[in-house]
Amino acid sequence: MPDRVSTAASAVVLIVEDEALLRELAVEFVEDAGFVALEAGDAEQAIALLEARSDIAVLFTDINMRGSMDGLELARAVHDRWPPVRIIVASGQVRPKPADLPPDGVFLEKPYRGEALVARLRSLAGCIELQVQT
Repeated sequence: MPDRVSTAASAVVLIVEDEALLRELAVEFVEDAGFVALEAGDAEQAIALLEARSDIAVLFTDINMRGSMDGLELARAVHDRWPPVRIIVASGQVRPKPADLPPDGVFLEKPYRGEALVARLRSLAGCIELQVQT
């Protein structure tokens, strides 16, 4: 597996949301903040993108999604298979316990403001930058 080499300035964020309008809004927030956004409508699409690309630095996923895997299952799978990828999970219906999240996983309550998402991304991007420098 190739090393993931995104830096804070070029961090690629994979947005996984089955509601198209919410996904488009998240993409807009991410791109307006200077990050590169990739989109997936479910966990299967997300995993396919992760398998195809080595530059994804952050996974931002909804918890409640259609398909074979919900966002928490996706987050755990990504953490296990691609440990350098930082993870943000969001939901307006479920409030996970810290133990439900992968280590270093972050929860963002819906409805979220764009500023809150961007602040989380910038915080994680700082961690990415440190990881690249070491």
